[in-house]
Amino acid sequence: MKPISRRAVITSGLAAAGVAGLAVADRIAGRHGLIPPDCRGIYGAGETLTYAAHRLVTRDSKAREFPRNMISKNPFANETAPPSDQFKKLQAGGFSDWRLTIDGMVAHPMTLSLADLRSLPTHSQITEVACEEGWSYVAEWIGTPLSGVLREAGVLPQVRYLKYFSIQPEWSDSIDMADAHHPQTFLTMGMNDGELPVGFGGPLRLRVPRQLGYKSVKYITRITATDEMKFQGEYAWFAGI
Repeated sequence: MKPISRRAVITSGLAAAGVAGLAVADRIAGRHGLIPPDCRGIYGAGETLTYAAHRLVTRDSKAREFPRNMISKNPFANETAPPSDQFKKLQAGGFSDWRLTIDGMVAHPMTLSLADLRSLPTHSQITEVACEEGWSYVAEWIGTPLSGVLREAGVLPQVRYLKYFSIQPEWSDSIDMADAHHPQTFLTMGMNDGELPVGFGGPLRLRVPRQLGYKSVKYITRITATDEMKFQGEYAWFAGI
């Protein structure tokens, strides 16, 4: 029989402790209703631990806001797919026919124009877009808090998630209600004292500054309230920073 080294015993013990710890964390997360949609698979336990820890410790925390002198001089507009014919038609009309639909589990489904959104209370924040690929920039984002629109729509108490969709068919994502109601989560229509440029998501982008950049989807046209979620994505569902 081959002797077992001390290192192997220690390594095995740490691995077992790690697995046991994840199992305990999973039970705690379940007790608090903090199980993310990507809780299955090889990385599921880790995703659950990350999400639950963030929500229990930093539920009401804010993303860092910067002074104006730290706004990036040359922000990077990451590449997107060529605009659809529908987008180009709306752009040619100055986006006057652009509409945002709020539907799903709401008391009052809504369809809002950009003029409707601009009539709501407007705020600004200077926050950082941090991309999962390693680049980042700081910009001023101008818009209306998503929470106000959700109140007008009458989101039902059992709603757990918001799914949101871009006019670009390949782009959509979702957040939980903690981020949906967070004061820094904006329906963004302006950037750096001007209109939101198309390259940065104009005319309408959902800005979620507490998460990595891919959660701040460009060209938003629909938001759906739901109590269930089937995860389908290239990256982790929760991207808290």
